Formats: sequence, C-alpha cells, structure tokens
Amino acid sequence: MRKINAAELRGSGLRACEPVLLSGAVFTARDAAHARFSDLLDSSQRLPFDIRDAVIYYAGPAQAPPGRPIGSVGPTTSGRMDTFAPRLYRLGLCATIGKGARGKETCRAIEETGGYYLCAVGGAGALLSSCVKSVSVIAFGELGCEAVRRIELEDMPLMTAIDPFGGNIFER
Repeated sequence: MRKINAAELRGSGLRACEPVLLSGAVFTARDAAHARFSDLLDSSQRLPFDIRDAVIYYAGPAQAPPGRPIGSVGPTTSGRMDTFAPRLYRLGLCATIGKGARGKETCRAIEETGGYYLCAVGGAGALLSSCVKSVSVIAFGELGCEAVRRIELEDMPLMTAIDPFGGNIFER
C-alpha cells in the first residue's frame, strides 16, 4: 500500500484498484456546500479555498467526542456531487474522496485533467475518524455538519477508484 501526501497526489501515477494511505490537507464538502460553490463561481466570486490541486472529501462529520478532533467521518455517495464535480476538476481540483460510482461526465473530467477519484469504505466513519489529526471550519459554518472543513489526515486507507489513465473499478 502506497503512502502519499494529498499535495503530491497529482502526477503520482496511481492506478485504479491501487490502495493508498493518504495524508495531508483535505477539505470536506457535501451537497449544500457544492451548491454554494456553484453560486460563488456563477457570480465570479472566489471559492473559500484554493481549488488548484485540492482534494475534497465528500463527508459531513459528526460532532467531535471529548478529546477527539472529529466525530465519525464516513464517505457520502459521490454521485450526488456529479452535477458540480466536472466544473471543479476543470478548475484544478485534483481528487475527490467518497463512495460509489461516478457519472460519465465526471469520469471524463477526471481523465482530461489528470485527476483522481478515491473511495473510502462506507460504514467505517468511526474508524476513518482516527486518521484525522486536526479540523477547522473554513466556510459556511451555518451549514453544521455540511460546513466546509480543512482536515489534516494521517494514513487514511483509500482505494484508487478512477485514475486519469482511463482506469475505473466500476467498469471492471
């Protein structure tokens, strides 16, 4: 299993079906945050973080228990973000993390931009939270669990699901 930093993901040569331990800064965002991203972009405003080479984890973390930076942080079904994903990949997004298959347009955008789609194990949110070392809300705090957070990961176990070379575990 390859260890890789989120900042070095682009150009890493990962292939579909390749497991990875991901570390580094990642942003959480779900449906409501993506709708706001779209509104911001439509009105020529900036996103709340630099999208270039960023990684978005489709997750809405639970409240942190005492002594922990975050509660359960399992993946959300990624297909729900396919309305927004191609545009974000084309603006420089490097990767997304979630669960489930992606639509054809998102797959095409991943391939065109050298991006990735990584899958986390659904139902393992409590276990995945142990890979989160720090958390800060950076935008849309009023959305509660759907606020955009910057999380610092250490060795989160993921599977490369879609690579920029045409590999796709959902088409095998």
